[in-house]
Amino acid sequence: MSQELPPDADGNRRRFQRTGYAELKDAQKDLDRIRAILDLPGDDEDGQRRVGDLLAELQTTRGDIPEPAAVSRKLGVGVPLDGKTTVGEWLETWVASKKTKTTTTNGYRSHIRVHLKPGVGHYRLDRFNVGHAQEFFDAIDERNEVVAAENQARREQEARCKWGKNSRPPAAESARLAVEREKLAAMPPYREITGPATKQRIRSTLRTALNAAIKRQLITFNPASHVELASGKRPKAVLWTDRHVEHWRRTGEKPSPVMVWTPAQIGAFLDEAESSRLYALFHLIAFRGLRRGEGVGQDEANVDLDGQEITIAKEIVVDGWVPFEDEPKTDGSAGTIGLDSLNVAVIREHRVRKAAERAAWNEKAARERSEGKDTPDWAETGKEFVDVDGAWLHPEKVSDEFRRISERADLPPINLRDLRHCAATLIHAGGGDLHAIKETLRHSTIKLASDTYTSLLKEVDLEIAEKAAALVPRARRAQAEAAPAET
Repeated sequence: MSQELPPDADGNRRRFQRTGYAELKDAQKDLDRIRAILDLPGDDEDGQRRVGDLLAELQTTRGDIPEPAAVSRKLGVGVPLDGKTTVGEWLETWVASKKTKTTTTNGYRSHIRVHLKPGVGHYRLDRFNVGHAQEFFDAIDERNEVVAAENQARREQEARCKWGKNSRPPAAESARLAVEREKLAAMPPYREITGPATKQRIRSTLRTALNAAIKRQLITFNPASHVELASGKRPKAVLWTDRHVEHWRRTGEKPSPVMVWTPAQIGAFLDEAESSRLYALFHLIAFRGLRRGEGVGQDEANVDLDGQEITIAKEIVVDGWVPFEDEPKTDGSAGTIGLDSLNVAVIREHRVRKAAERAAWNEKAARERSEGKDTPDWAETGKEFVDVDGAWLHPEKVSDEFRRISERADLPPINLRDLRHCAATLIHAGGGDLHAIKETLRHSTIKLASDTYTSLLKEVDLEIAEKAAALVPRARRAQAEAAPAET
């Protein structure tokens, strides 16, 4: 039995030939099946080549010729037709076809590159099962234990490397510190733990990709849907109370991944930030709860100082390091919120300073062009907050400046995104309820606002109550504090 096949990738002719049939009808049956398979791609040249590749391999291995229907199910772009597609190959094919937002697709790519391909990419797609998936996530937990132990060991070693006094250490102590620092240099750097929420997102990526494979009839069952994982609930925001600050200064440990400054700490940060050209941006985020991307993407035309309102319609986000403009995070993220008189005054001062920066830059640019340099004029981007040359303000520059100011102010650490949570405490302290917080921070539901902030607001109330109680002088309390302790 002999049949011409489509040329290979180099254009070389090839044929399918097989002998040894017991009866003529058996040879004709296989020939009819091969011709039906060859008809599947139609005029799709890539499909023709891949069908030819499959049949050429069967020619070499003398494998059974599959039913045309089985080949048809697998006749998809980028999907090998030989039944040996791996999970990793399918993940790459799937993500290449995604037409989601850039940041969403990059999230998928990151999960695939960092976690899924190294962990489960080698399994055959049609043989990947729940046990394989569960072992993958269990391995992440085991790695987390190692990372946590190494991070703690490094933290303890860092403590041994500190003299702890203002004076210069004596010679013997200097020698000891040098030895301890050598030990520290040989230790692994700090690494991040893959937390429950991240594992849930990784599972979601895998599950979505496998559901797409089911739709393409490549598999019939989704193992990722049956993996048991710890809840990925978002961590509760915790207030940096005096007790938490003392514990952090002593151990370096944060009580929660999401920490929020008290009103007094917010004030200390803003006092330190007043000399920064980004002061108005930080002030706006702290009081009105804008996200970082919304702040740097804010159009000046959408800031109505006379009407005391701001409309969030765009954001600037980062793809790797490259910033690009996009719609706000969700439909509910876009909207108009009010501006208090203090923010209005701060933004007016910011605009005066920005106008002076523009004039100074253009004067410098004209002077440098007269000297033969190719310095452009101020970039008219229309953004409220811009870089020193008027161009878009890179989001990471804002985060870097935020960290520098926080460290100068000697404040307990929070992330820039947590400054948005600080707005919730200020709204609450000003008399606002959860509905006011939801509307200002533009959460999608009141439940989301409640889950995020209820425990935090109780801490705020307790902190205020404690400080209020301490304001009233009482003779009995003063006597108790002055009395010597019993022995």
